[in-house]
Amino acid sequence: MTGFLAQMLNGIQYGLLLFLISSGLTLIFGVMGVINLAHGSMFMIGAYLAYVVTAAALPLWAALLVSMLAGALFGSALERLLFRHFRKREHLDQVLLTFALILLFEEARAALIDNQFHSVPVPALLDFSVRVVGDFAYSAYRLAVLVVCLLVSALMVLFIEYTKIGSAIRASAESPEMVDLLGLNAARIHTLVFAAGTALAMLAGALAAPLQSVYPGMGDGFLILSFVVVVIGGLGSVGGAFWAALLVGLIDTLGKAYLPQLAGIAVCGMMALVLLWRPTGLFART
Repeated sequence: MTGFLAQMLNGIQYGLLLFLISSGLTLIFGVMGVINLAHGSMFMIGAYLAYVVTAAALPLWAALLVSMLAGALFGSALERLLFRHFRKREHLDQVLLTFALILLFEEARAALIDNQFHSVPVPALLDFSVRVVGDFAYSAYRLAVLVVCLLVSALMVLFIEYTKIGSAIRASAESPEMVDLLGLNAARIHTLVFAAGTALAMLAGALAAPLQSVYPGMGDGFLILSFVVVVIGGLGSVGGAFWAALLVGLIDTLGKAYLPQLAGIAVCGMMALVLLWRPTGLFART
């Protein structure tokens, strides 16, 4: 039972990290119609930023702020300089562009840092275990990551659902033509969405850095699962991405712990069933 509780908490925490990545991915795809294969690289860049900042003897919370700010600025620049010009191009062109960006980011990382594995220390303030129930204790840092992800997720959902800018973003995802008819500034909405999505992915990378090694291509696995989340949750649906990310995180974590041979099959099989039964996604608005 203790091991099961630990894996459940791990699955929830993993799912929330997936949500930070996939929410930006689903909005970018839903609002702009852009397939961004380089989104996983944003996760990797965030993790490497955490490594660089903490290696300079600065606290992890500073790395989190740096990753979010750098992500917003970097995402804005990418949207204005590149993705804006590819929004109405064929998806194959977008795939080729983002694949080229993956290669460029990997080469830049190798030139600026190296190709080695690195570790980011858990903050001393959170380097202990918290008794949850009975004799079961859980990492304080993992609990902190869970809480931070929940807070960020709640703020994002509230922003999307209950603000005027959020309404414009939802309208752009569901009916881009309506946004043009209402006279809203679609270019600014696209920049905001891309900047926010990039910032969230880099924040997720910085949060995950103390939980695993920081290494080249570490965002590839998260990118694949993020696309699974987008398919299951529904294109452009932030709420759908939240519940789908939790579902995928729990299935993937519990599967690797108890049925490692079937873990990958379970996640991909669930996506295939959703595509057959409800192609728009389980939580998409109909």
